[in-house]
Amino acid sequence: MAKVRAVTDRLPHGRRSEARDNRGLIVDAARATFLTDGPAAPIREIARRAQVSPATVYRHFPTKETLAAEVFTEQTRPWWSIVDSGIADPDPWRGFCLAIEKLCARQALDREFTTAFKSEFPHAVDFAAMRARSLASAAELLRRVKATGRVRPEVAVDDLVLMLTAVNGFRASTLAGRVAASQRFARFVIHGFAQPPA
Repeated sequence: MAKVRAVTDRLPHGRRSEARDNRGLIVDAARATFLTDGPAAPIREIARRAQVSPATVYRHFPTKETLAAEVFTEQTRPWWSIVDSGIADPDPWRGFCLAIEKLCARQALDREFTTAFKSEFPHAVDFAAMRARSLASAAELLRRVKATGRVRPEVAVDDLVLMLTAVNGFRASTLAGRVAASQRFARFVIHGFAQPPA
């Protein structure tokens, strides 16, 4: 990444702008390709979708693994943003419920890309560190809402992981159908997590 930035920094302004545009097109095309064809999809298909040459792809990303890692990293940012927003909400219950709904929707959109990426590129990123960060954030989200008494005391972070794993099993003819199913499921999950009134 540092080498790519160094090269683009030395380019004239117009070419730097074009390089940034190409990079964005490549990442977007790779994301779409990986979601439909999996991480094993060839670079030439990604280049075709991005409307650039394979050489341009390799200029920005020396290997398919580095490109896939960039897509994966961008995929994970919204997860952390969703949980962080839930933690920051002044109303812990509202923040928790919104986080559940949004996380289920994101999982539906993921279409098991994360699982396929880990299998295809097991050493591309520090999965252990990313998992630790995710679990710590989820634990804080849960701790805040539990302090309000609105969630059953036995609910644990593992239940949130199980919830997302369940979404992976959803099948629908369209992506919109998967998302709609995830939202219905999220409402059932929230109801199940909620502490019944005394």
